Amino acid sequence: MQFKDIVGQQELKHHFIQRIQNDKISHAQLILGKPGYGGLPLALAYVQYLFCENKSEADSCGVCPSCKKVQDLQHPDLHFSFPVVLAIDKKSDAFLPKWREQMKENPYFNLTHWLKRIDDKERKPIIGTEESQEIIKKLNLKSYEGGYKVMLIWMAEEMNTTCSNKLLKILEEPPAKTLFLLVCESQEAILPTIISRTQLLKVPRINMTEFSQFLRSKHQINIHIADSLAARTDGDYIDALEMLGDHHEEDENRELFIKLMRVCYKKDVIPMMDWAEEVNLLSRDRQKVFVRYCLHMFRQSMLRNYTENQLTRVSEQEDAFLKNFARFITGKNVFDFMETFNDAHYQIERNANSKILFTNLCFKVMRYIHFA
Repeated sequence: MQFKDIVGQQELKHHFIQRIQNDKISHAQLILGKPGYGGLPLALAYVQYLFCENKSEADSCGVCPSCKKVQDLQHPDLHFSFPVVLAIDKKSDAFLPKWREQMKENPYFNLTHWLKRIDDKERKPIIGTEESQEIIKKLNLKSYEGGYKVMLIWMAEEMNTTCSNKLLKILEEPPAKTLFLLVCESQEAILPTIISRTQLLKVPRINMTEFSQFLRSKHQINIHIADSLAARTDGDYIDALEMLGDHHEEDENRELFIKLMRVCYKKDVIPMMDWAEEVNLLSRDRQKVFVRYCLHMFRQSMLRNYTENQLTRVSEQEDAFLKNFARFITGKNVFDFMETFNDAHYQIERNANSKILFTNLCFKVMRYIHFA
């Protein structure tokens, strides 16, 4: 993984490079941010640059033996730890073949994607006590190639309390030339004693302009769709990939949204119930994508109203609808819309009865839209 392969994040790339060039490498770093922002790819590019034998001012060479070993996830001084299903095996090493498959397929993934890959039953994964013992054992060995030993812990917030406590000493007093990279999404879920022993690096959302340019280049889509995706996903590449999965779904989300707003505006109860049943038949993942799409359209409506359409990021079809619809989203009801749809997303994730949820949502939308 090279820095050039990572979407955006120019400031963090520069930070990592400067730290290595100036030999100011903090022995334990906590890389915090949503998986779709690129924390894991950044960590890997950082390691590859550290190990590279012919590094340039801006990136690793990508072709030296060390770079190739990191790219294959086979470097003897690079170790991985990640959540596993204890009923299958208690240590990460047993899952390394699947880890390599996932990383080579797409390094932008979250815990849900990982769990689906390793366990058909999708049981809760953790980083347990046995893993902490394995981490300590690996890092107390000598470096194979005489340089740094790196331990990359992905989703570090999934370490249980025993595991975290066992790592405190080695985090505070690591062997010489040892680098800990803890990649996580939730700072609150990590023990304060772990945080206090690390340098915190926050990964921000991907810059909208850079993200749009990347989506156009990588996925061959026009500027209107790319701008819309960048804004709708709030700079999250994983969310963008989900929405790019099928252009038919893109059209379906737009039509479902338009239909919802029209039947609620007309107060047509039977069509409202039919709409709720239609959305109920979608998978939960599709329902969540649709709800996020609705939130995006509410935000774009407000931008159209208050910025004279200068800052909106929508497709041509969406823009045509918003031309007449946006005036129904105002300061009087936008917070109700946002709260209701955010709550719907939360409830879907927790397996709420979707038919009841979307039926209730219809009636709330009906009230809000007439309160503009």
